Amino acid sequence: MHMLVQREMKSDSQRETIVSFRNIRKDYGTTTVVPDFSLEIHRGELVCLLGPSGCGKTTSLRMLAGFIQPTRGEILIKGENVTHVPAFRRDVGIVFQNYALFPHMTVAKNVEYGLVNIGMRKQDRTKRVQDMLRRVELQHLAERYPRELSGGQQQRVALARALALQPTVLLLDEPFSNLDAQLRVRLREDLHNLIRSLQTTTLFVTHDQDEALTLADRIVVMNKGVVEQIGSPEEIYDAPATRFVAEFIGQCSLIEGQISDDGTFRADDGLCFPASGASRKIIAVIRPEHIKKAHELPQVSPRRATIEASDYHGNLTRLQLRLDGTKLVMDSQFPVGQKPKPGDQIDVAIDPMGIRFVPLAK
Repeated sequence: MHMLVQREMKSDSQRETIVSFRNIRKDYGTTTVVPDFSLEIHRGELVCLLGPSGCGKTTSLRMLAGFIQPTRGEILIKGENVTHVPAFRRDVGIVFQNYALFPHMTVAKNVEYGLVNIGMRKQDRTKRVQDMLRRVELQHLAERYPRELSGGQQQRVALARALALQPTVLLLDEPFSNLDAQLRVRLREDLHNLIRSLQTTTLFVTHDQDEALTLADRIVVMNKGVVEQIGSPEEIYDAPATRFVAEFIGQCSLIEGQISDDGTFRADDGLCFPASGASRKIIAVIRPEHIKKAHELPQVSPRRATIEASDYHGNLTRLQLRLDGTKLVMDSQFPVGQKPKPGDQIDVAIDPMGIRFVPLAK
């Protein structure tokens, strides 16, 4: 694992850096929204800023766009300091939450708008617009107006307009937030394929963990303006660095306890299992999929748990368990008609390979 991380870091260092945030700070009066933010984004990379409302992710994106001036620090695009460069000179494309389409212009004219402003020849504009509408599968709607389109179609027009300029950086500010769940899933798949085909360097802001895990090459988890962790979706989910990351990304059981000198983690409320590392207070993180029915992990000693709640989710049932005074969350499948009920008991096993530890401080 150590060698793998080193190879990945070496590979990243050889890629061209397109965006650099260097010790960015943003204050509004006496309120600090972003205290000290640093990040590098490489060519063709899709990076997601993920966190709850008010964590500073949208402020960071808008500082890169040039809509907000940082209080301190520098922002570079392709090595050029753009900290005080006006937004219209930054070579970035942006798709807003509300799409911001021009209602009096057709789909084609909306996509063409930025090309007119940069003085592109009409013949070249027409070709570029046709290409972008083809890529977002809206060429048959070129002469319609935004009011005649669905929310998903409007989102694709906004994306085509931003990409038509072939920006150095594409910024996406929660572009799926106004769509229903089913359409959101389909469009983010389309977006992922389009950005990959164009190799567009992209910064994406969302509070939706599923979008981040699905789309991003790297995720930056933010909390109260502070970066909690940066890593691939797999690293963020499987190896959270802090309690906040563990709780914010997916479901998990958090168990406070102590690692003893004999290599055993002992929870404050009685549960214990093998662990490694120096003696210290710590939090064990267990994802629902790492708690199994006992017969699925015969090599692990079974434990009897009491079901406190049972929620059906279609492809799985989520159980709230109590085991030796500890509350656990378990995802499993049960035959039709055999959904467990509160009060039932079930023999479970905790997969030791799925247990992670995070510092108690956070």
